[in-house]
This record gives sequence, structure tokens and C-alpha cells, in this order.
Amino acid sequence: MRGRTLSAGIALTVFTGMTVTLAAQPVTASPSAATTAARPIAESAAVLAAPDISVTNVQAHLTQFNSIASSNGGNRRAGSAGYTASVSYVKSRLQAAGYTVSEQTCSSCTYPSNNLIAEWPGGPTDQVVMFGAHLDSVSAGPGINDNASGSATLLENALVLAAQNPTMTKKVRFAWWTDEEQGLNGSRFYVNSLTTTQRGYIKGYYNFDMVGSTNGGYFINRVSSTTAAPLKAYWDSLGLQPEENVEGQGRSDDYYFQQAGIATSGYAAGASARKTSSQAAKWGGTANAAYDSCYHRSCDTTANVSATVLNRAADGVAYALWQLAVGGGTPTNDFSVAVSPTTRTVAQGASTTATVSTATTSGSAQTVSLTASGAPSGVSVSFSPSSVTSGGSATLTLTASASAATGTVTVTVTGTGSVTRTASLTLTVTGTGGCAGGQVVGNGGFESGSTPWTASSGVITNSSSQPARTGSYKAWLDGYGSTHTDTLSQSVTVPAGCASYTLSFWLHVDTAETTTSTAYDKLAVQVGSTTLATYSNLNAAAGYVQRTFNVAGFAGQTVTVKFTGTEDSSLQTSFVIDDVTLQAS
Repeated sequence: MRGRTLSAGIALTVFTGMTVTLAAQPVTASPSAATTAARPIAESAAVLAAPDISVTNVQAHLTQFNSIASSNGGNRRAGSAGYTASVSYVKSRLQAAGYTVSEQTCSSCTYPSNNLIAEWPGGPTDQVVMFGAHLDSVSAGPGINDNASGSATLLENALVLAAQNPTMTKKVRFAWWTDEEQGLNGSRFYVNSLTTTQRGYIKGYYNFDMVGSTNGGYFINRVSSTTAAPLKAYWDSLGLQPEENVEGQGRSDDYYFQQAGIATSGYAAGASARKTSSQAAKWGGTANAAYDSCYHRSCDTTANVSATVLNRAADGVAYALWQLAVGGGTPTNDFSVAVSPTTRTVAQGASTTATVSTATTSGSAQTVSLTASGAPSGVSVSFSPSSVTSGGSATLTLTASASAATGTVTVTVTGTGSVTRTASLTLTVTGTGGCAGGQVVGNGGFESGSTPWTASSGVITNSSSQPARTGSYKAWLDGYGSTHTDTLSQSVTVPAGCASYTLSFWLHVDTAETTTSTAYDKLAVQVGSTTLATYSNLNAAAGYVQRTFNVAGFAGQTVTVKFTGTEDSSLQTSFVIDDVTLQAS
């Protein structure tokens, strides 16, 4: 935890984006904290619908972090060899468990270094529950309570989630932050890198900083908020009577999430502040002594962690994770339908296209049949394909005859499966000679095989190692960690006479390069002989970022849209592309 309190005020945020349901798994309060401490935590929590997290396994991670510090000058400070080794340890365990893992270089950090972000594959991408802890220590010591305790707690919870592989109702994202001790810089960099839409996807951020203090208390950030409800419910079930984390306000990585309007909470066991007599009476420990007597000191080793406090935090994280993001029983199969773009213009005698995307929102994927209604006289509507498995997409083509009725109408696209879902498109039909318009890139989501793309072997793939933004397929260029070139191209005819022409695609760059200044691996984007942009390992970031270009200069031409990825002799960089469109309107 950062040592100095931020001057900006803390605005209390009530989390309304997610409903927490506890009734299905009642939480029974224990008669007292002392009674609870006398028996295994798993017995007290037997009624809870979540796994028991082995404190022995969490302690094993702490031992690894302590050993890393001992081998690297006695600390794991951001930017140091100890921090880099800590990132490698966590990353290797997560990748082996099946997580999608990326490193984000914090170029504005005091000590430039990487955040580590990991996502479990299940759950809807626009419903994210995020769990974070800072991975760095101060330079004075190994930082085992501050904050290997939070980092190890999240790592073991992530591994248990992967091992159990339950049905997910929300996307779970874990984060290990760099440069927290220098001013919350890693988490601030991450929050600032998110678009407004991406921030809106995060329905709650939970922070865990110092969760094993030897004279610890039981503190919850914004303890009375809806966001905190599952964390509080678990500790209430143990009779712990948790309190507001006053000492930690504004001092850890939840701060910039809260400032960005994202609901936050989290556990803490206390830092250098002193335990009161009333707290000692209900929690045990020593009154008028620091919660952590080794706070920011060289004695913050594995001996500076309470197994009981750590265990209660680790199990509380699991309970919250299961309540917030794991489905119970057999979920109802459901899906969503969307059309992009939502406005199209077509001239008499011409055609235009849009992309119909579907997503599985709960339960299992299902077959969705696509139909349309509301088209004006003389306009025919077709889908390719006419049915998809939820999570897939189809191309919607609207063809206007020479005598089609002109004007503006609403076309309703209907997806029919176990339920019926709809989406709308506004269609304007103009007289002859106008803009033919439309989406001129075929199979932009790569869901219909390789046609009409020309690509290097293995580029168009449904490999789970790099997930698609939508559907199952995407184009994955490079990522070999050796000298390599991949290409992806398609010849398109850009119609004339339109007001706007926009090339758009979503790009995720994942790299093992550690430099913050040298572009070793590159992706060139071309239309015809013109290079529109070049991206590199320096553009690595968590998730996909949309890239758009005005390509009006190619109106009326047949040109090739081409992506070329080149990789040098070591350290992989992956350029992952999805949902390519060239819209004329």
C-alpha cells in the first residue's frame, strides 16, 4: 500500500450495475469470532456456494515471492529484477491454467514496468468483474504482506477458478499492478488507457492490499456499498463485524477506478495505524499496536503474515467471485443480436450490407435463425449465412431494385432460437446515381472460413490462446518469438459517390518484449500502395482497441486492404485483428 494519502477526496460510489443475490445460498453467522477461529474456516463456510481456498497454497506463493526478493537485492520494487521475476512467476502459472494473459507497459510510471492482466475465457465481454492487487514492494524489503499477500490470494483464486471451470455469468479479469508504491501509477495508467465503453464494461473493481497483517483487522473498502455486499456477507458469516477501511482510503489501486466512476470495494487487514481496544476485543490481537509492525520494512517477510487473517481473506475473495460471476445450476440459454452499422443508405438499383452479430449471454450456445421485416417495396433482404451459432455473425445484404420505394424506414432483424431477440437498422433508399454504400469487406469477422481473404498459413484461427473480439475466429499474425512474417489481405471495390468512407478494425497487441522505446516487431496496414499506419510491440495493451481511417481517397477504385506483420528473432509479439469493415455511406 502506498505510504502517503492522496489529497483528492474520495467520493462514495453506490454500485448499481450488478445485482448481488445471496438468498440462494444463506449465510449463517457464527456465534463469535473466537468460536470461528477455533475450527477450520471451511467448516464455518460450508453453506457457502464457493470453494475453500487452501491457505497452504497461498503461503506457497508467498514463499516464492520471498525467494524472488532474496535473489534480487532483497526487494521486488517496480522496475527491478525482483519485480520482473514476480511478473514472470504469476504469468507462467496463469498461462498454464488457461488464462489469456497480457503485459501492459506503464510508460508513465516512476519505474517503467509492466502491469499483468489475465482474463478467464467464460462470461460476456461487456459484463466484467475485476479483481486486483499490486505486485511491487518498496525498496526496503520483500513486501510479503505489502503486497504479496494480495497478489498471492488472487493468484490462488484464479488457479482454483480455472481448475473448477464453472459456468460464468460475467467475465472475470485479474490484475497485478506495478509502481503502486510510487503513487498508484500502474493502475492509473491502466484506467487511463481504457475507452469510455471499456470502463462501462467493468461492473465492479475489487482491490486487495495487505490482507495478512499479523495484528490485523477486518476492513472493507466502502463497507456499506452494494459492491461490498458479497465481501461483507462472507466475513459476517464468520462473526467478524468488519469495519470501513479508513486508513486505506485513497492509498491503493482502487482509487483511480473509483475516480473514473467504476464501483469499487476490497479487503484490507491494516498497515501502520494502531488497533483500538474495541477492535482487539472483537478480533483479538494487541491494542495500541500497529496492524503491521513491519510495514514498509525489511522484516516484511513470510514471517510477517497471519495465516488466519490470510485464510479468511482468500476464502472471502472466492465467495465474492462465485456470487458475482459464477452461474448456479443449469443456466437459461439466451443470446443477443446487434446490427452494425445501424444506419444504411442504398440507391435504387444498388445494394448495401451490414454485419449482424450474436452473442451467448447465458447458458450454452444455440442455433439462431435470422429474418428481417419492415423493408420497403422493392428492397430484398438476405443473410449469409441465414442461421448462426450464437457468438457468430452474418452479413446482411439489402438490395434495392430500380423501382424500389424511396424514403427512410426501420428494418427489424429478428434472431430466433430458444427465445426471440431483435435489433433495428435505419434504411434510406435514394434515387439512382447516388451512393451505393455498404460494407465492402467480406467476412470481416473471419467466421466464414478464409474466403475472400488471402492469408499466411494459420493466421485465420479459432485458437483460444488469443481470443476473438467477437465470435470464435480472428486473424492472428506473428507471435512466434522468432524471425517471421505473416500477411492478411483482401481485394475490395470501393463505391463512388458516397459522403464518407471508413476503414475500421479492432487490434489487440500482445508482446513479451520489455522495451519501452524500441519497436522490434511491427504490423503495417495498407490500402493499395499506401501505408495507413504501423503498429508495434510498443502498442501492446490489454484487450482490443478499435482503429479507424478515412479512406475516401480510394473511392471508385478496386484496391487491396493488406496487413503485414513482421517479427524479429526473439520475444514474441502477437498482432490479433478482428471485425474488419470498410463502410461507405
